[in-house]
Order: sequence, then C-alpha cells, then structure tokens
Amino acid sequence: MELRQLEIFEAVVRHRTVTDAAIALGLAPSSVSAQIRALERSLGVELFARTTRGMRLTPRGERLLTWSRRLLDQADQARREVSGQAARLRLGALETLAATYVPRVLATLAERRPGLQVDVLPGTRRDDLLADVAAGRLEAALLLDTGDALGDLGFAAPPLSFLDIDTVPLALVAAPGHPLGGRPLPPLSELSGERLLVNVPSCSFRLAAERLFGPAVERVQAGGVQVMRAWAEQGLGISLLPEFAVSAALRAGTLIRLDAGVPDLSLRLVWRGDRESLPGLRDLLYATVPANS
Repeated sequence: MELRQLEIFEAVVRHRTVTDAAIALGLAPSSVSAQIRALERSLGVELFARTTRGMRLTPRGERLLTWSRRLLDQADQARREVSGQAARLRLGALETLAATYVPRVLATLAERRPGLQVDVLPGTRRDDLLADVAAGRLEAALLLDTGDALGDLGFAAPPLSFLDIDTVPLALVAAPGHPLGGRPLPPLSELSGERLLVNVPSCSFRLAAERLFGPAVERVQAGGVQVMRAWAEQGLGISLLPEFAVSAALRAGTLIRLDAGVPDLSLRLVWRGDRESLPGLRDLLYATVPANS
C-alpha cells in the first residue's frame, strides 16, 4: 500500500468517477484505474462498487477512508518536521466569506502564529466543505450558523467540533420609498403581502430568513447576494442580506434598512476533534480564539 495510491483513492472518493479524479490529479484515467486495482489487490478486498453513476465505496472502502487520511497526514507531518518546513493548514470557506472575513482570520494568524502556511480553498456548497472536513481533506472550514449546536441554522452536519469566532450582522433591506420604510415592523412571522428575495434553499441567508418569516410572505428566488441586492434596489422585493454586502448601498441611499431587529449570524470555525493534535490545526485554534475568551 503506497501513499500515492491512497492519494488517488481519496481523489476517486471525492470526485466519484475515475475520469473526474484523473482530471483533478493530472493523470490519465487508465493510470487512476490501474492504481486503484493495484491497491485493491494489495489489500485483497474491493474498495469500490462500480456503478453507472460512478464509484461508490464498499464497507471495506469506508474503513480504508478513515485510515487513509490519518496515514497521509502523518506522512506530511513527518516530511515537514524532518525537512524543517512550516506547518501547513488547509482552510475551507464559503466564497461569500473568503472575500470578507477570511482576510481578518489570516491577519490574526500572521500576527499570532508567524510562519504558519495557510492554503485557503473557497467553496460554493456548505455540504462539500463539511464533507471535506469530516473526511480530513480540509483541516478546518469557516461557515455561517447560529445557535448552540452545529447546524442549528437549518442544515444537516456531521459530528464536528466548532468555535464561534465572530458575528455576521444581517440587514433587512428594501428600495427607498418602500411602504415599510421608516416605521417599526410587526413580527416578521406575521408579515404578509411582501415579496422576499432569496437564493437557493441551502443559502445561509435564506435559512436565516426562513426562521423569521411566516408562509404568508412570497419567496422569489433571485440568485446570489449580488443579485438579491440589485433586485432589492430596483424595488422587486425585500431581502435579508449580510451587512457587509449592503453597507455601501445603504450609505449611498440606493437601499434602506427596515426596522426589523433581525439577529446576527455566527462566523463558525469547524474541525474534527480527533485531529486537534495536528500542528497547523492546533495553531489555528489558538490563534482564532476571540481575545475576550
């Protein structure tokens, strides 16, 4: 069993097909298939069930997956310690956060843990980030949540450790002249006759809105944060958006804030508790603990 075979094994698990794994690795599909077959022969078991929908792990493959990441982590750690290289951390983040909050985290790390190498890997889907952390392909990830348990915002999550390192204020916004502007709103769960601009069901800001608004408010799927903001500026509906995405529009007067008193979201760092001994992850946890903790 070779480390390169384990890397290819994990790529097939992640991409679900030999072809997609080969593209990600820069190899020919035949080479990927040959390495997987060689790994299966060396272990004397089938790791994948070959289906029309791609490669699906067998129970033995699931067992190997729990070991492969540990072995690859240990090999990388040994290589870095022997060669004197700095610890490396793979940090995932939703794209919305990668442009706004991640630079603050990196600045804190640079100040508190100089020399720590951080590779930031933006992602578009929360489920993929959580799966990558659970599988060990990422040491940690940044996402948005609320409450006392991971997933309280309304999404399913594997059993991971987490730490809230910042707050992300939200604003309910509308175009200037909107009838709801300039006066306190009734409870949002009782609001009716409005059009709420939203993104896809898995969007953090839509999940936050679903906790606040009742069924009488019409949902209009607009798209991402920028599209929702633009549609709100054109008077096509109201929208619940992060403060950082609408602050410039509020200052310019192209949007107004509705008096709704919406709660903040939490910027949540998630990681696997059984991997806390990894040098890069331990440094990240120490460096991101809020100063007043």
